[in-house]
Amino acid sequence: MKFLLNDKLIDDNTLPSDFTALRYLREKRGLTGTKEGCASGDCGACTLLVGALDGGELKYSTFNSCITPVQSLAGKHVVSVEYLSEFGGEASGELHPAQQAMVEHHGSQCGFCTPGIVLSLAGLYENSQSSDKAIDRESVCDAISGNLCRCTGYRPIIEAGLDMVRTAEDTQFVELMSQNDSIKSQLSALKETGGFESQGHVSYFQPTTLAELLEAKTAHADAVMIAGGTDLMLENTQRFHDFGTLIDVSHVAELKQIQDNGNTLTLGASVTYSELEYFSKTRYPHIYNVLSRIASRQIRNRGTIGGNVANASPIADLPPLLLAFDADIQLVKTDGNKRVVNINDFYQGYKMTLLAKDELIESFTIDLIKLDAFHRFYKVSKRMEDDISSVMLAVRFELSDDKISDVRFAFGGMAATPIRAITAEQSLVGTSINDEQALTQAIENLRRELTPLSDMRASSRYRLDMACNLIKKAWLELNGQAIVTFSGHALSESVLSLGHEIVGHKGATHA
Repeated sequence: MKFLLNDKLIDDNTLPSDFTALRYLREKRGLTGTKEGCASGDCGACTLLVGALDGGELKYSTFNSCITPVQSLAGKHVVSVEYLSEFGGEASGELHPAQQAMVEHHGSQCGFCTPGIVLSLAGLYENSQSSDKAIDRESVCDAISGNLCRCTGYRPIIEAGLDMVRTAEDTQFVELMSQNDSIKSQLSALKETGGFESQGHVSYFQPTTLAELLEAKTAHADAVMIAGGTDLMLENTQRFHDFGTLIDVSHVAELKQIQDNGNTLTLGASVTYSELEYFSKTRYPHIYNVLSRIASRQIRNRGTIGGNVANASPIADLPPLLLAFDADIQLVKTDGNKRVVNINDFYQGYKMTLLAKDELIESFTIDLIKLDAFHRFYKVSKRMEDDISSVMLAVRFELSDDKISDVRFAFGGMAATPIRAITAEQSLVGTSINDEQALTQAIENLRRELTPLSDMRASSRYRLDMACNLIKKAWLELNGQAIVTFSGHALSESVLSLGHEIVGHKGATHA
């Protein structure tokens, strides 16, 4: 395993497969500025800034180091909070603009969460300056969406984020990590010499092609597959389970593709939430907005579509979306044979799927005609960031001559698996789009069809009432009624019209 830690080249092949980046920094390198808060990727105190070459450009992302295996960072530039002022000009004692702005705006009290917040803001600053993108309130709030602060309050932190550019101008701070030729050249050399492959440690494999992945899975039948690991690593940090061999699928080229061939949209299983979010922003704004409700920026930078689906959690947020579009799932066996199953058949029970032990998910395919149909996604949760759905609803209406020709009501957070309300759907098929009697019948059928669970997030009655109201909301939007809701992005007319539900704050389950 080779990676660049701040300004030092690390070459270490002695670590277990599940040794986290947080433990490595604190225990092996003495970099204790990175804090452990929750050990579950929820608080952001352990945030790291991680740089990677993309088409010759160096781009930085934030990760939760408490649930990131350090070996997954092979070939990357890992930045801890200690490095920011050193890089910016140790001789002059200058702080990074993110640090200086936090000082000037009194953005810290106890300081425990501050290193993570600073790195989140520093990542925003580095990427915005290298791409000439303005830093606005929405981008600042997005950057710190996974950083909890229990004592300072977010107003001075947001003000610090908005003032970083002015701070840099006043202090004449001109160094950018993302433009540093030395860092770029070192990462290029690591890539050429196999820094991404982590071949030196026999318990951690990071293949870059599907053929290599299948070979590794064949040779290590009992190995655990890991993509983002944002849920899997909780077995290690919360339940103290030690993994043996891990096969990292996050760099497999065939699993990273997003392809639109004019008829279908194909999404690779290792496409991250952030990558799908970026792709969807102008093409599919409703998908873009619901993705902003999934966890935090740190989690979305690592969590994957395939992980969210294969994890088979009943409160996962992407399965209802895929159910609404009748997505096909391409599975591949270790011998190279492939088969296609529809997501409607994929879930067999709580944490049970059709996925065989010698199979993995390669991709998801959605018919573009279905993506062109009217669709909405609603997530109800107590917080905006880092929260699990009480109710998730994905809706699709297909129309023909002002009549509803097809309907999908797909729910998450309601049962042991993601489910469709088939009887309620059928109540609306063939009816006029403005037939209120048909809507009433659909809601009555929904109440008879669903028996939601009760847990600490919501009672069965609350979930059922909310599900009925969300169906009515979708029907009203289908009929052209403008319903003001808050999606999690900045309050603008374009966003307010996109249809999202909230009770409190934003978030989702990880995968």
